[in-house]
Amino acid sequence: MMKDYQPPFSITPHIVRLIADISENLGRLSAQQTQENQLKLRRINRIRTIQGSLAIEGNTLSIDAITAILDGKKVIAPPRDLQEARNAISTYDQFEQWQPVNEKHLLKAHQMLMKGLIDDTGYYRSSGVGVMNGDQVVHMGPPANRVGKLMHELLHWLSETDQHPLITSSVFHYEFEFIHPFSDGNGRMGRLWQTLILTQWNPIFSHVPVESMVHEHQKEYYQALNQSTKGADSAPFIEFMLSMILNTIISATPQVTPQVTPQVMQLLKVLKSAMSRDELLNKLQLNDRKSFRDRYLLPALTDGLIEMTIPDKPTSRLQKYRITAYGKKLKHADI
Repeated sequence: MMKDYQPPFSITPHIVRLIADISENLGRLSAQQTQENQLKLRRINRIRTIQGSLAIEGNTLSIDAITAILDGKKVIAPPRDLQEARNAISTYDQFEQWQPVNEKHLLKAHQMLMKGLIDDTGYYRSSGVGVMNGDQVVHMGPPANRVGKLMHELLHWLSETDQHPLITSSVFHYEFEFIHPFSDGNGRMGRLWQTLILTQWNPIFSHVPVESMVHEHQKEYYQALNQSTKGADSAPFIEFMLSMILNTIISATPQVTPQVTPQVMQLLKVLKSAMSRDELLNKLQLNDRKSFRDRYLLPALTDGLIEMTIPDKPTSRLQKYRITAYGKKLKHADI
C-alpha cells in the first residue's frame, strides 16, 4: 500500500520555467559566493531565516534582537518569544546533520524547536487540530489516529520519488501542513524541512533565507495553501514556494552589472508581457528588422534577460518573448 502512495500534484509550465530560472540563478550565486566572506554571509542569512520563520507565527523579535541572543547578550522581550528564538537557533545549528527522510530526525527537530513551549515535543499529536484565521477554522487536520500512517507514507514517498528536489521539497511542505502532525509548530517545521531537503540537493540553501521572503508574502503563503487544498492539487503552493526561492536567490546574489546597452534597456522597458517580434518593433517604433535583431533581441537573449516562449522552435511564427527574473531585476534597478 505504501508503495502506491502519491501526493496529488501537477507540474505546470510555470513550475518548469521557475525551476529553470532557479537553476540558472543558483549557478550565478554559487560562482559569486566563492569571492565572498561565506561565513559572514551564512551567519547573516541564518539570522534572517530564523527571524522570518518565527515572525510568520507571531514572534515579535527583530533581526537585531535575534542577533543579540545569538551573541549571548540580554534581550528584553516576552519569555515565549525568547524561548522560540533560542530553540530555533539551536535547531538550525543542528539541522545539517539530519536526513530529511528519517522520521527520528524529524521528531528530534520538533523536540528541539518546541522545547519549553508545549508538553508533547517530539511526538505526533494525540488529538484533533484546526488551523484558525481569526475566529474561522480554515483547515481541519486529519484525525490523530491517522497521523502516524500519513507521515510514514509521506516520508516513504520522499525517499523513493525521482522528482526534482525543488518540486519534492514544496510538495512535502504542503502535505506536511495538510497533515498537521504536531499539536503546535507545524508551520516552522514545514519550512525547516523544506530547507533541509533543498540543502541535501545543494548546500547553498543552508544559508539562503527563503523563510524571510515568505514572511514578506505571508498572506499569499496561506492563500497558496488554501488554494491547493481546495483543488486537491499542490501546484499553486509549489508555484508560490518556487517564486519565493527564486526571489530570495536573486536578492542574495551579489550583482555584477552587465554591460546593458541603451537598446537592450529600451527593450526591457517595453516588454510588459509575452510579446511577438512585430509587437516589439511596434512598441519600439522601429522599422529595421535586422537592426532590431542584432542590437536589441540577440543581446538580450544572450545575456539571459529575455527568453523565448517556444524555445525548441526558435523560428516559429507563434514565437513570443518574455522578460526573465534576471531581466526584471535589471529593469527595476533602472541601470
